[in-house]
Amino acid sequence: MWYVIQVPTGQEEQIIEEAKKYEVTEFLTELFTPRWENQKKIQGEWKELTGVIFPGYLFVITEMPEALYQTLKRIPRLTKLLGTGEKWTPLSEEDIFLLELLSGRERILRMSRGYQKDGRIYVTEGPLKGLEHLICRADRHKRIAWLKVKLLGEVRRLKAGLEIVRKI
Repeated sequence: MWYVIQVPTGQEEQIIEEAKKYEVTEFLTELFTPRWENQKKIQGEWKELTGVIFPGYLFVITEMPEALYQTLKRIPRLTKLLGTGEKWTPLSEEDIFLLELLSGRERILRMSRGYQKDGRIYVTEGPLKGLEHLICRADRHKRIAWLKVKLLGEVRRLKAGLEIVRKI
């Protein structure tokens, strides 16, 4: 089952490393923060960069949620485990499907490519192909698309890398 942990924004990777020191790995299959890939021009050269899709959140896959929950409570910088009261609520099948569709097994939302015609975006390659209806805004120059998705019970805006190769 998949669960979500809230952590201080910007400290996702440090807390993953810290969690390993508390021997939580025996209770989980995977602990990760999904990332998105982008390209940015730095000093005249295009560089590939990654950023966190959900700042302030970690995702956990475990078959032993109670044992993991008890161990995670000892980690000081964990803000909270998402759920109701003391009950840790798993992600819905729809949320898991969307996360895996976008970020794959690598947990990285790879760069997509496409074109713009009559104000609409058509994605020709990458994870956003066929999901154009999720794109609510795009910046051709920064190579960023903002997606509007329903996830974790709320409508959220996520960033994704999108190169618009031509405008027709």
